[in-house]
Amino acid sequence: MAELGVFETMSSCRAIRYLKPDPVPDDVVARILDAAVRAPSGSHRQCWHFIVVRDAAVKKRIQELYRQGFDAYAKMMSTLPPREGVSEQSLARVVRSAEHLADHMHEAPLYIIPCLVNERGKIRGDGMLQTLGRKSLYASIYPAVQNILLACRALGLGACLTTIHLLYEEEIAGLLGLPDHVETMCLVPVGWPAAKFGPVNRVPVRTVSSLDRWGNALPG
Repeated sequence: MAELGVFETMSSCRAIRYLKPDPVPDDVVARILDAAVRAPSGSHRQCWHFIVVRDAAVKKRIQELYRQGFDAYAKMMSTLPPREGVSEQSLARVVRSAEHLADHMHEAPLYIIPCLVNERGKIRGDGMLQTLGRKSLYASIYPAVQNILLACRALGLGACLTTIHLLYEEEIAGLLGLPDHVETMCLVPVGWPAAKFGPVNRVPVRTVSSLDRWGNALPG
């Protein structure tokens, strides 16, 4: 299969929550992880680690914890006001697919769990330096996560970024054998898609961008 160009990849990289159980070859996973480490990171520290979970028992336990947290997350999301420009039908589809993922995530052939390696230990506190350090480190992992999603799309794989497992972070850290200075940042189920790719639907750029100051419309 011919690989997609970067702009076509971005414009069709939907969150795919319906995944087939068919195995993903090791060499394909290696290409995805190679794309991940091509991402930028603060001060070129590359403080990341990627755990590929294939073990059925581990996947199932993570899914059980994820499912426990899903109802609380869905309830919280239901209290948010409607997002201008996003239809109720679109939101309903997202809720259905998210619930499907919560029930069937363990059926995906693998998870990729991006972790942040805190060389000096986890950052605690709300002071200026702690806030800067925390946000800088987070900014150094999520570009790699986006590379994972784009690489999956380019290779014809489905994937999505989710974080509900963080409600049970300590237990999952124990399952994965993480050292104290390493924390999971998100979870990406990966598999061959059982749903269609893009095009992705987004609100118009002009409604979410400004020139120089908030509220100043961009030209054109």
